[in-house]
Amino acid sequence: MKDNKVLNYIKDVLENIPTGWLNLTTHRLDIYDEKLAKTQFLDQFEILFKDNNSESSALSNLPTAYDYIRLGHPLSCLLEWGIANLNNLKPENVISFSSKTIPILAILRKNLLDNKSTQIVYTGELPVSFDAEVLKNVYGYAFNLKQVEKASAISEFNGSTIFISQQDEISNVDLIPNIDFFISGYSHLGSVLLVNGEQNQSYISEIQHVRRRETIAMTPDNCLTALKSLTEQPSFDTTNNNVETNKTIVLDSITAITGAATKPLIGSSGLSIQYAIMMGLVHDSLEKHKGKAIKFVVPPNCYGGTNDQARRVAACIDNVEVIDLLVDGDNDMVQSIDEILDEIAIEDAIPYIIAEIPTNPRVEVPDLIKLKAVLSKVRKTSTGEIAIDPVFILDQTFCPNVLFLGEGKILSTVRAISFASGSKFPSGGKCTAGYCVGNKKVEALMGKIEKHLILCDNEATSLQIEILAKQLPSMNQRINDAYKNTREFVNFINETLPEAKINFVSSALAKQGFTPSVFSLDLPTKGDTAEEKEAYKRALNLKLINLMITKIPSESKYCVSYGQLRGCYWTIPATSTQGTTKEGDKDYIARVALSPNLDLELHKKIFLDFVGTIKQELSKS
Repeated sequence: MKDNKVLNYIKDVLENIPTGWLNLTTHRLDIYDEKLAKTQFLDQFEILFKDNNSESSALSNLPTAYDYIRLGHPLSCLLEWGIANLNNLKPENVISFSSKTIPILAILRKNLLDNKSTQIVYTGELPVSFDAEVLKNVYGYAFNLKQVEKASAISEFNGSTIFISQQDEISNVDLIPNIDFFISGYSHLGSVLLVNGEQNQSYISEIQHVRRRETIAMTPDNCLTALKSLTEQPSFDTTNNNVETNKTIVLDSITAITGAATKPLIGSSGLSIQYAIMMGLVHDSLEKHKGKAIKFVVPPNCYGGTNDQARRVAACIDNVEVIDLLVDGDNDMVQSIDEILDEIAIEDAIPYIIAEIPTNPRVEVPDLIKLKAVLSKVRKTSTGEIAIDPVFILDQTFCPNVLFLGEGKILSTVRAISFASGSKFPSGGKCTAGYCVGNKKVEALMGKIEKHLILCDNEATSLQIEILAKQLPSMNQRINDAYKNTREFVNFINETLPEAKINFVSSALAKQGFTPSVFSLDLPTKGDTAEEKEAYKRALNLKLINLMITKIPSESKYCVSYGQLRGCYWTIPATSTQGTTKEGDKDYIARVALSPNLDLELHKKIFLDFVGTIKQELSKS
């Protein structure tokens, strides 16, 4: 009876799902509590289930499940909840992935750090992308492989047992006690992992964090297909006859936009691409420079996902280390890189630099002529030999239209790779897929990067490619239009609140092609001590954001994204994109992102009202 009730309710929900559940990539932070991600959504969803309330209005009022859709979303939560109910598990014990191999890697990662043995048992075939030798030799994972006819043949093992099967439809799982983790792969949809037994509860948060940093959850569209399978039991039909046509459009568009010489690689998200870049470079170093230390040089205050992922890679591989690159405020990126590369050269280590241009959230652009000179400089080791030259890995998400890598461009003569998050300008906020390209100097490295993108089963889905095929051709025009709105708003704030400090590109940089639609805002403050001034400023940030999203709810969102097709997005980096950044490196400022399509005059009017209230407050101090 319980099964029927659950399945019937899911059917009703699918008939009434809010449109945002399928087409949003980021959500409002004002209805999101990170500490209660997924649980808060499901707690209130359970109430609707008990009341048999599947009305669209009730579903729309549920709190945000996750701030980024790549981490999880309402439909992935619903799928996991449904599967958990059918298998008498807690919802947190069920985790869906777009990838069929990453759930295996997530368990192997924890067991590596815990020094625990793992056996991987499977029926039929392993996932096509699974490469045992590379996982052992590059990632450092240890495991035994064993093929069986059926799960019941699995005996006890002193360690973790992972059971992998490929399925045509979603159904109940026989939770055999000797199996710790059940991973079911579903055609082109992805996979679902079930964590079995109280002894494995500590794995859940670790596995969730792998999904957060190295891959994405099963996409909304694929979750919908899986949920329909769960309730109606049809075989999966995931054919898309236009995949190759769409992919050709996307590859040609990226090549035209970037001017890069190498074939673009397209991943399920920006972090999926970055993970492939990092592991591809590690793989290349282990083959060509055996025994040498690998140094990833990363700004400590950059996007939290970049920072966290780099440190997670270093935690797993003995000779990999992360070095802080100070780039913002009083620190000059070029000078910092120069000093660090000198130190790495003396050690005869391998330097890989990950940096955002413009920087986030201070929107600063280094002197590119000096940057090129520093990256081109021939350095010597302590023994006088020529040091290994760096690879510059450029996160170009803020300005994906700037030509860095093409023939004759500023970074064409040094080893350089560029990547961008697809949930921003490339898709206009419609999907998470990201891409990377390289210049001619890194052609040999791109094959290694592609190998790890495939190994992790982190390539973009067919629907993501279709969305990019529609959106990429108009990207540069959208960037131009959004920049014009942003420049006008920045000029307005400068006029109406000159006491505020705005971080945005200069007009001279804009003429060079740096036309971001994001700026950061340091509001004026008051107080007798530094602590009082900081507290007042932080409260003022929230006051401004709350005023905007309250007065213009159809356009202004408390949201971490930018590059969307319409609206205006407000966030505080320290509490959103810098979530895992060290406290001392966080930025408690307002970050504002404008789209090409919004009511700019209304935003000016509301901001002017805000200025009137705070000037009265400041005058009293």
